[in-house]
Order: sequence, then C-alpha cells, then structure tokens
Amino acid sequence: GPENKQGISPVELEFEQATKKSKHRLIFLKGKDDKKRHPKMQSLISRATPHVVRRRFTTIDELKKELYAALVQFLCDSKIISCTPFDESACPGATLADISDEKVAWFIPVAKKERGFPLNPGTPTEQVLKHLDLLEAAQPTNAAILLFGLKPQKYMPTAEIKCMHYHGTVVAKPIPSHQIFTGTLFDQVDQATDFILSKINRTVPPRDSAPISETKYEIPKEVIQEAVVNAVAYRDYTSAASVQVSVFSDRIEVRNPGNLPSDLTFEDLKIEHNSRPRNHRIALPLYFTHYIEKIGYGTIQMTTGCRDAGLPEPDFSQSGREFVVTLWRDWLTDAVMKDLGINARQKIAIKIVKETSRVNSTDYSTLAKISRQTAFRDLNDLVRKGVLEKQGVTGKGTYYTLHKRLIKVTYDPVHGEG
Repeated sequence: GPENKQGISPVELEFEQATKKSKHRLIFLKGKDDKKRHPKMQSLISRATPHVVRRRFTTIDELKKELYAALVQFLCDSKIISCTPFDESACPGATLADISDEKVAWFIPVAKKERGFPLNPGTPTEQVLKHLDLLEAAQPTNAAILLFGLKPQKYMPTAEIKCMHYHGTVVAKPIPSHQIFTGTLFDQVDQATDFILSKINRTVPPRDSAPISETKYEIPKEVIQEAVVNAVAYRDYTSAASVQVSVFSDRIEVRNPGNLPSDLTFEDLKIEHNSRPRNHRIALPLYFTHYIEKIGYGTIQMTTGCRDAGLPEPDFSQSGREFVVTLWRDWLTDAVMKDLGINARQKIAIKIVKETSRVNSTDYSTLAKISRQTAFRDLNDLVRKGVLEKQGVTGKGTYYTLHKRLIKVTYDPVHGEG
C-alpha cells in the first residue's frame, strides 16, 4: 500500500503495532526469491524473521493450506478449541510392556534425591506413571514412551539427536564425526552432551592437586546440557525432523523442530518471562531428575552461564521451522592472541570485556594504568585486528565489545576501520 509521510507502508505499521502489543502475527511470503523484492520489503522480512513464523507459498491452494494449519495451531495454543497436546496423548499401539521397569527404577531414587520426589524405590511402574500423569486410560502416553520406553524410536523414529562435528566454521563434507543418538530422552541428552564435551577444549587439573570432577570446559557443561535438554523438551514431536547438534570451530548450534511462541521475542528469552513449555509432561520428569534446573528458565541460565564464563551471550533465532540456539566458543585463545600480536596491556582490555561484556577507554586506562591516548590506540588496534567491535561514533558513549568470532577487517590508519 501507499507509504505515509515517514516512508512507512501499512504492512510495516501493522507489524510494528502488533509487535508492541504482543499480538499473534503470521507472515506468508509469496515466492522464494526475496532478492527481487523492494529493498524496504527485504528489510522488513529480515527484521520480522527472528520474531515470527513465516511460511512461503506459490499458489492460492498452498496459501489456504498453510493459513488453515496456522489458524488451527493458534486456536489450540489459545485454548479456544480443545487439542490434546502430543505428549499427553496415548501412544498408538503402546502398552505397559513397552515401558522399561529398569529406567523407572533408576528414576525414582534420583528424583527423590534431587527434588524430593514422594514415591519410594520399589513403587510399581504403573503407579509411578500414574503419578507423573503419563498414562491415558491405562495406556502409556507419548511422553511415557519417550522418557521410559524400551524402544522409543519404534513408535517415534525421528525422536533422536543427530550430532556432527566440523573442523571449520561452515558445513562441509566429508563430516569428520557424525553420530545419531537414540533411546530414552535421558539417554539422548547424556550422549549428546558427552559428544559435545569431547569436541571442545578443556583443562584438567593435575591428579595430585584436584579431583578429575573439576575438569573445566571452554563452555560450561551446565550450559551445554541446558541447550540440549531445551531442544528435546520443547521440540515439536509431530515434525519429521530430528534435533540436530553441530559443533563448529567457533560455535555450537543446537536445532530443534518448533517455533518460538508468537508473543515472545528472542530478547525476552534472556530475561525473566512466562514459561510456555510445549511438552509439559516431558519437562516435569526432566526437572525432577535435575536435567532441567527450573522449568521456563533454561534460556536465562544459558545466557548467565555464558556471561559468567566470559563468553558472548548465546544467540536464539528461528530458521524456517527450526528453533536454533547458538553457543559461542572461546575463540580468543592464548595461541590466537600470540598470532595476532596482542600485548600484555591489551590482554587487560580483553579481560575487562570478557567479564563485563564491554570496555571503554576510561576504564581501560585506569585499570592498565596508562594514558587515555595509549588506551585509545590499544583499543583501536584490537578493532583493526578483528578482536573488538566499536560501538558508537565519538564521545563518552563510545565503548567496545568482543566479536563472537575473529573478523578480518580492512583498516584505514587515518579514518579507522573500513
């Protein structure tokens, strides 16, 4: 439609107002080539993509199908129509014979120790499942099979975690390491977490000075496990896709089928927000066994865990119909700093930015006991080397943040970075 005096179209105005008021938003895009669209529309699509589910269509029939599915989902999520959630539904064909008594026996004492679970060891399997609301008319629910099943993939083949390790920063074949983990959700989380930990850097204290349990990983184990648990607890199990973990040289990506609730933004995930567990019956046993610290706080814990470890905050995004968590690795190792020629003074600046997420010339000059001019030169040298990113133009509001990966920049010694 026609733009207003500020050059904003009705579509953009509608989107901005709906976002401010936390309204449910649906975006349907015709065609697949966004490069042919007007630059302003490209910009709107780019801004909207991280916050809402967008679907594409080429024909009117496809649009009707996508719109119908989206509206039904909205009505279910809003409790306007009755829809039994997947995890609460009876698993077709499953019986109590498909439940592992051994897994249930393992669960009881762990849940009792961690969260004061009221049932005692030796309680019959059926009684435990009833207590956890994992039976539907004496038949195991989908959640029961996923958590305690003998062979969960017999009924849900894509309920698995695919783990891949790449030496570089992009997907490339052949894949150096590729494993698929199945079994119960407890087993999958343990195996996927161990896979990631085996591929990242760690420091092990000498045997005579500390127990092996104090092994320190470049990304805290708790953060990694939280990302994996979040994926299996919140994924859409009606999707034919699996949870996918990719370990790159600069980051770890954890993808799960599903979408962020439309009234939440990715910025909301880093602060206290209302919990909207997609699979509450799955999340609760994970909470009892301390796989989940607190239901609804996983993304906050990932954020604070990375920040406390001196790492960049994780990124949360939507890629098509997949929710993506990106954990950034500590790429700025001693070896990298040596190769870049970073001096002892500049390491103080890097320490500040890792601990506080930012640094300015005043704080740096004070802590390093150097002049403001030297501090300014040091910080801009780190910008030139691709370590820091300058925020602001000039004045007291200028500060520097750490790049999430090494950035190669061109540099003009007169005007600054190009």
